[in-house]
Amino acid sequence: MPPKPKLNVQSFPRPPFLEKTPRHLQVKWRGHTIADTKDAYWVLETYHPPTYYIPKSALSFPLKQTTKSTFCEWKGWATYWSISLPSSSSSNEKEKEVEIKDRIWSYEAPTKPYSAIRGYVSFYVGPWDCFVDGEEVRPQPGDFYGGWTTSELEGLIKGEGAPRWL
Repeated sequence: MPPKPKLNVQSFPRPPFLEKTPRHLQVKWRGHTIADTKDAYWVLETYHPPTYYIPKSALSFPLKQTTKSTFCEWKGWATYWSISLPSSSSSNEKEKEVEIKDRIWSYEAPTKPYSAIRGYVSFYVGPWDCFVDGEEVRPQPGDFYGGWTTSELEGLIKGEGAPRWL
């Protein structure tokens, strides 16, 4: 298989570009699959790794809306969600669950250029593991932006120190 071409984050556009992606996205927690889809969107923005939006229908666990909200100058107001997940990898029905809050967000009424992501959610990388085409991703530094960093990216990523090619 030929190597994937490099994507330079400095060549990504501003305002951000929204596009359907056929990539296989997975979010996993202690042996449990939270999300698994090839029906997603990615948002590409200058100096940021891609942010992926997964359809709510691809989730294996229900979400509960929280009170947190933030504003994006491009997409509008973000809604945040909590999710209750098993505390371990066992399948014991009586096991305790852990609630994770404000690590998943969506745009329930996005601005017109981003209307396609209505009904889709995005995950910060962590506390769960996130994968793009089988590659485990790293979070975009800073814990504010939700980009998923993969080995195919190059250039200076917002929140990092030196460019990735150094």
